[in-house]
Amino acid sequence: MARSATVRPSSPATPHVALLVETSLASGRDILMGIARYVREHRPWSLFHEARGLEERLPRWLEGWRGHGIIARVQSPAMARALRRTGLPVVDVLGIVPGSGFPVVHVDDAAIGSMAANHLLDRGLRHFAFYGLERENWSTAREAAFCATVGREGLPVEVRRDRRHAVNDQTWERHQEALTRWVAGLPKPVGIMVCSDQRGSLLLDACRRAGTAVPDEASIIGVDNDEPLCSVCHPPLTSVWPNHALVGYEAAALLQGLMSGSAASPARVRTPPKTIVTRQSTDTLAVTDEIVARSLRVIRDRACARLRVDDLARAVGASRSVLQRRFRAALHCSINEKLIGHRLDTARRLLTETTLTLPDIAERSGFEHAEYMAYVFRRRVGISPAQFRARTHH
Repeated sequence: MARSATVRPSSPATPHVALLVETSLASGRDILMGIARYVREHRPWSLFHEARGLEERLPRWLEGWRGHGIIARVQSPAMARALRRTGLPVVDVLGIVPGSGFPVVHVDDAAIGSMAANHLLDRGLRHFAFYGLERENWSTAREAAFCATVGREGLPVEVRRDRRHAVNDQTWERHQEALTRWVAGLPKPVGIMVCSDQRGSLLLDACRRAGTAVPDEASIIGVDNDEPLCSVCHPPLTSVWPNHALVGYEAAALLQGLMSGSAASPARVRTPPKTIVTRQSTDTLAVTDEIVARSLRVIRDRACARLRVDDLARAVGASRSVLQRRFRAALHCSINEKLIGHRLDTARRLLTETTLTLPDIAERSGFEHAEYMAYVFRRRVGISPAQFRARTHH
């Protein structure tokens, strides 16, 4: 906190804003980065913030603080009541307290669950599981979307849910023994979505105890792209990058409107996930047909180099018709659908992570031209490449 919090600012031209966002998790730090970007690009704010954990109490200085607005990860009804007592505009960037009365900006949990499911489906897996938390709306939403996306392929999902605080010093071994039994009982090979990276290390430890090889017998994907947590896992954890920085940016824009007295804000804003950061925990192809497995490896390496079906057939030593038939039998889609899907994933990543022009992105992704890439985007994603970039490039 840069200055005293007990004196009302003398210049209302510079809003004084309190940030009650944790610094202990990557999601919270990314939210702060998004807020910082908004402030740099727009009018300056005087920011009141201090290092905090996700479940810490409100700082004492807030009781006497006389600022203009608050952005908070509202953890509990008690916290919501305390924030309402300030009488200030508040934007919630967590969204787990129903009926708080605050506008909420949060990642699109359904889109995250669907993205993770498609990533595992693309590995050719036919068995799936979800490891989540009880009574956490964000975990429930991710679970529902994951199960629905897998279910559209006619496949079931095994689900395990823990209580948030189920693991402590006394219950660690009992919890891990139960989780190990669950992993051991899953059909293999299996694709498992973990509701967040924080639970990833628990699941990977259970896989080691069960003798389940990752990624060959269990492909595991988490959420948050918390690089230290993903890297400390063995093997390193693949993760959906939800783009919490965009949450912070949109929350700051919403709060600015509230502080300036603009029209009523939407009750909830959902921001789309950014991309998937693939690491070793899903670096596998679960296909028993060796020709199809070789084809998938060629697609992964050469799809963006304008690889065509005839080129692929020659590369794996099979006729076009035989390869098409075996591809559909193993993966339930055509070769062309898989090629386009890989190119689309590459285009999404380039739109998110670079400032390349659309023609350059089309060329690097393997599309013949930007117009065809735009056609594929509208058909498969529902928006244009430019709209996708505008939503995710904060």
